[in-house]
Amino acid sequence: MIDLYYWTTPNGHKVSIFLEEAGLEYRVIPVHIGKGEQFDPAFLKIAPNNRIPAIVDHDPRDGGEPIALFESGAILEYLADKAGQFLPSEARARYQVLQWLHWQMGGVGPMAGQNHHFVRYAPEPIPYAIERYVKETARLYGVLDRQLAGRDYVAGAYSIADMAIYPWTKGWEAQRQRLEDFPHMAAWLARMAARPAVQRAYALVDEVNRDPDALLTAEARKLLFGQGA
Repeated sequence: MIDLYYWTTPNGHKVSIFLEEAGLEYRVIPVHIGKGEQFDPAFLKIAPNNRIPAIVDHDPRDGGEPIALFESGAILEYLADKAGQFLPSEARARYQVLQWLHWQMGGVGPMAGQNHHFVRYAPEPIPYAIERYVKETARLYGVLDRQLAGRDYVAGAYSIADMAIYPWTKGWEAQRQRLEDFPHMAAWLARMAARPAVQRAYALVDEVNRDPDALLTAEARKLLFGQGA
C-alpha cells in the first residue's frame, strides 16, 4: 500500500496518473494547501519542503521499513523502478526519459507556475512579469512541440516524462497560449486525455476538492505565497 499525500495541482496529478497507470494499490490523503495543512508537523516529517505530493511506501522492494519521499520527479522515478514500468532499464532509453522528466521539473513546472502566479494569483497585474512568463511558457511549448513531431509520446514510448509534463501543459488556455501554434503538442494532449488511467486520476479532483477557487482567497494566498524562512 502506498499513501499518496495529494492536492489537486499539476504536481499532485503526476503521481496519481502513475499510480493509476501502474495499477499500484494506494490511498489518497488530501493535504488542503489553501488551509495550510501542508504545514502540519506530521506532514513535514514526510515532506520537509512543505509541498505536495509526497508518498509513503509501506511495502518497499527491499522489504524494509516504509519509505517516505517528497518531490514529484523523485517519486515518479522511484515508483517506476518499483513497478518496473514507464522507465526503461536500458541506459540510452532510460536517460532519454529522464532528461525530459528533468526538463519538466526545471523548466515547464517553474515557468508555467510563475505564469499561473502572475496571470491568476498576483494581487495586481504586473505587465513585465506576465509577458516574461507567458513568452517563456510559449518557448517551452515550442520545444515540446518539436520533440513530439513524428512521435506519439515525448520519449517515444509512453513514460513518466509524459505523466510529468501533461498536467502542466493541460492548462494551456489559462497560461495564455494558442494551441493551434503547437499542433504536435495538441495531438499529444488529446492522446493523453483519452487514456483511461489519466481520466481516473483526474476524477480524484471531484472527490477531493469541490471548491477549486478556494486557493484564490486572501487567506489562501497568504499561506501559499507569504511564507519566509
